[in-house]
Amino acid sequence: MVAGNILLIDDEEKLRSLLKRIISLEGFTIFEAGNLKAANKILEKENINVVLCDVKLPDGNGVDFTQQAKAKFPLVEIILLTAYGNIADGVQAIKNGAFDYIIKGDDNDKIIPLLNRAMEKLQLQKRIAVLEKQVSKRYGFENILGESPLIKEAIGLAKKVAPSDATVLLLGETGTGKEVFAQSIHSSGKRSMKPFLALNCSAFSKELLESEIFGHKAGAFTGANKDKKGLIEEADEGTFFLDEIGEMHIELQSKLLRVLETNEFIKVGDTKSTKVDVRIIAATNRDLQHEVSEGKFREDLFYRLNVFTIQLPSLRERKKDIPLLADHFMKMFAQKTNHPIESMSKEFLEHLQQHEWKGNIRELKNVMERAVILADDAQLTLGNLPIELQTTNYKPQTLSAFDLASVEKLHIQRVLNHTKGNKTEAAKLLNIGLTTLYRKIEEYGITS
Repeated sequence: MVAGNILLIDDEEKLRSLLKRIISLEGFTIFEAGNLKAANKILEKENINVVLCDVKLPDGNGVDFTQQAKAKFPLVEIILLTAYGNIADGVQAIKNGAFDYIIKGDDNDKIIPLLNRAMEKLQLQKRIAVLEKQVSKRYGFENILGESPLIKEAIGLAKKVAPSDATVLLLGETGTGKEVFAQSIHSSGKRSMKPFLALNCSAFSKELLESEIFGHKAGAFTGANKDKKGLIEEADEGTFFLDEIGEMHIELQSKLLRVLETNEFIKVGDTKSTKVDVRIIAATNRDLQHEVSEGKFREDLFYRLNVFTIQLPSLRERKKDIPLLADHFMKMFAQKTNHPIESMSKEFLEHLQQHEWKGNIRELKNVMERAVILADDAQLTLGNLPIELQTTNYKPQTLSAFDLASVEKLHIQRVLNHTKGNKTEAAKLLNIGLTTLYRKIEEYGITS
């Protein structure tokens, strides 16, 4: 038995006293109200777990009260008591959110078991809420690190689309964190407690990819000894992330298009459709519009996927974030390997920022893991980096008065001075996109 706070609502004082004696003996704390007005005041003030409420009260009806109370206090369970059983009222009470509907007097022996079951349900809901919070913390947007304008813009767009069911297309180079973004969008949406499944389309042949995504029936091909659910069916009510969608064979693209248009598909070797309710998030490092013009990607599928597009910046476009990311990976791998590493030398960080990072965040993560493993001291030094990062011949960009980049930098600086640092207004005057302006500010090291 799990004790808790119980609110008794009944205008019959003798019945309230009887129920109070019965229930308090089980360790519950009892609050009393003779009408709904008094009951609402108690609900506002006290942490009530379960309400035992008469159906007919001087100032209202318990069935209607249930709907109103559940809307305001969703975690409070309500058990309705009635002098005369009424099937219609009972059905409506359950629809309105009541935990149960019982007859006074005849069902007094049922009250304690009912209260215990209601309390168990509340405890379960609390555990679920804790788990949801843990999942959100682990996969939420707060885990996407970066202070550069481009990454902030991408995070802002992802936060806006997360609560919807809209299909999302993530664009960006390999290693820019497309799956992390997909997971964060899922975890911040209404499907967060449902499955999130991911598949890299470039990792399978056409035939295997079709079976992995859509599943197959026994006997559909050699080796198909039993029915198999595809990942898209396993992700039902959740999110299915298709990475490297640009690698999908054009014949399979039509099957994916059907899912997006009708929420159904046909398994390999099957003759009937399977219904599915799934959110699709796709990602690619390819220029899909170019692929469409080349006949390698279906135009109709491109437009279905392109409902909401987010461009993820490469690491070289957000070099100011490298110290922050490097520090995060240093601490993560130091903890994993039990290395007491506390800092990075100035030279170490300078060489990280000079590197081009063609593999983006994934490459940086691997370099930091290697550095932590090799470290002998509490500080990471140049010698802990791979030889190609140690011997880089990077030189800061010097701009001359005759250099086109120098002229562009000077012009952007003047426009920003004119707008007093208002980047939106500056982008309009320069006739370029705001994202392009941010990139050039970072590229040239312009202060605004």
